[in-house]
Amino acid sequence: MKSELPKVLHPLCGKSLIEHVVDSLNSAGIDDILVVVGYRGEEVIEKLGGRCKYVWQHEQLGTGHAVMQAEDYFKGYDGNIIIACGDVPLIKPETFKGLIDSTEEISTGAAVLTMIQENPAGYGRIVKNNNIFVRIVEEKDADDEQRSINEVNSGTYIFKSRYLFEGLKRINTENAQGEYYLPDALNYIVSEGLTVKTIPMADSIEGRGINTREELLSLEQYVSKKIEDKSHE
Repeated sequence: MKSELPKVLHPLCGKSLIEHVVDSLNSAGIDDILVVVGYRGEEVIEKLGGRCKYVWQHEQLGTGHAVMQAEDYFKGYDGNIIIACGDVPLIKPETFKGLIDSTEEISTGAAVLTMIQENPAGYGRIVKNNNIFVRIVEEKDADDEQRSINEVNSGTYIFKSRYLFEGLKRINTENAQGEYYLPDALNYIVSEGLTVKTIPMADSIEGRGINTREELLSLEQYVSKKIEDKSHE
C-alpha cells in the first residue's frame, strides 16, 4: 500500500476495511470475533476497541500460522469458526449466513467461499474431481492445468473447530512460499472422509481483496456508484 498505516486500517468510503468486515459479521449475528493482529497491531486494536478480542501473530509465517495463534482462545469450544480476511471488505451478511447454513450436515467439515474469475491469476485454485472438492493449490505451486481453473479461493471459510485445529497440526511449509498455508488444513478434513463444500459467490466483487492503492480506489468507485444508484431508486 506504500503506507505506514496497516493495510486493514485504510479507509473505504469513510470506514476502515476491517470495520466493514466486523460490521458485516455482526449483521450476520456473529459477535464473538477474534482478530489476529501483527504489524502495528496496537492501531488496529485502538480502532476496533472492545468490539473484538485480539491475539498476536509476532512472525508472519502464513495464513495457517495466523490461525494457529487462535487455538488457545478456542480451547473447549466445539462449534463453527468463520475465518474472514480484514482486507476483504464487501462480503455481505447474507453471504456469511449462507456459509453457516452450509455446514449443517454432520458430514461437512468445512466450506470455502469461492469466486469464478475470468482471469484467476494470483488466486489459489479450487481443484475438484467429478465436482467434488479435492484441495486448494496456490498459484505458485500450481501446474499449467491447475492454473487454467477459474474457480478460486476467496480466503473466507467456515470450519468445524475440531477439524480446523487438528488440520493445522498437520500442515508444513514445504511449498513455493515457505509458509503455513491455511487451505492445507482442508486436506485433513478430506482425508477423514468428510466433505469440504465450495460456495461460489454470485458476484465475485464481494470477495475482492485490497493489496494496492489502485485496488482500493477501484473498490471506492464501485461502492460510491452503488450508493449513488440506490439513492436514485
